[in-house]
Order: sequence, then structure tokens, then C-alpha cells
Amino acid sequence: MALSKVNYNSLNVTPTASKFLMWDSDADALQASDVGGSLKLISTQTASSSSTISFTSGIDSTYKEYIFKFINCHPSANAAELQFNLSVDSGSNYNVTKTSSYFHAEHDEADNNTDLTYLASRDLAQSTSFQTLHQGTGTDNDQSVSGFLHLFEPSSTTFVKHFLSQISSYKDDDFNQNTFVGGYGNTTSAVDAVQFKFSSGNIDSGVIKMYGVS
Repeated sequence: MALSKVNYNSLNVTPTASKFLMWDSDADALQASDVGGSLKLISTQTASSSSTISFTSGIDSTYKEYIFKFINCHPSANAAELQFNLSVDSGSNYNVTKTSSYFHAEHDEADNNTDLTYLASRDLAQSTSFQTLHQGTGTDNDQSVSGFLHLFEPSSTTFVKHFLSQISSYKDDDFNQNTFVGGYGNTTSAVDAVQFKFSSGNIDSGVIKMYGVS
């Protein structure tokens, strides 16, 4: 006989130290979830042949961490690379000095080539340039970029502004590439705006969401 109902109040379950139990989205099954802060969606921006996407409000002392989520960002120019920069003057200038490290792993569709590389041509050393988040993505209809950028305590006036990103991209030469970038904005001024763009052309389509982590 199938079990159709469970009295969850009578369940005796003990999650691991790093997990807690919660109901899934359909409220019909228990699942383990990582312990951590909750996400608050602050802003959603949808690209439509946009030269840049800028977040100029909502970045303040409310949260110690902000997450930017990229969903299928598609370039208008072939081999374009998604980039970002920080501002300490509400978006009047995006020119915070940054130092970073950059490496990627990639694998081609034909299963002929793999690579794990530190790429010095994409890192920064005390530079105000935009930080590149991956290598070139193509303009084919199915090619895009998705991933995350974490920005830690941007409102601090004591510490530098650490950032960490992971990007999955469909490259113009039919490679999957996973790219990891870590670094910091070398400023003790409060960062209050973030801008994204492709290295050439526009952001043809895609969505970028900004969350606060409580």
C-alpha cells in the first residue's frame, strides 16, 4: 500500500552540522539545504541591445554581501567578454583600482581538447580597467553567459572590497568554459554602484539580478 501522507510533526530527523532540513517548493518532500543567509532580490534588469547595465541604487550598508546573477547574457559582437567595474560616486565614474586573479577550465564539444589555465592577460594589478569575467562568447543564437558575482561589504570604509565570480560560458569556438575570478577593489571608500558591459558591442539580451544576503 502506498504511503500518501506523513505527519511531519512526528518525524525524528537530525540534519548534519552544515545542513538544515526544509520542505521543497511543492511542500511534499524534505530536503537538506546548506546553512547560510537568505537572499533578498533587490533589482532585476533585462538587457535589450544595452551598451551597459548599471546598478546605482540599493548597494549600501543594509547587507554585508551582494550577489549579481547573470542569466543568458548574449553579446551583439562575436568573441565579446562580460566585464564589470565599481563606483564610489553613485555611478558618475566606474574606475575603482582593482587587483585580481583569473583562471578557467574548458572542454570542447568534440571532446578533443581540455584546458585548465591561469590567464595573466585577464587579471589586473592595481588597474582601473573593467574586470573581465570570461573569455569570448559567440553571437550564435544559442550562445550566452550565465553565472554569479559576489561583492563583499561594499559599504565598508575600513576594508578593501573583495569580489569573487564564477561564469559558465558558451565560447565562440564551441567550447564550454568555466571561469573563476577573485580580487578586490583597492579602496576604503564605500562602493555604491556596479556596472556591467561586454568588451565590444552591446548586451543584446539577458537578465542580471542583484540580491542582498542577510
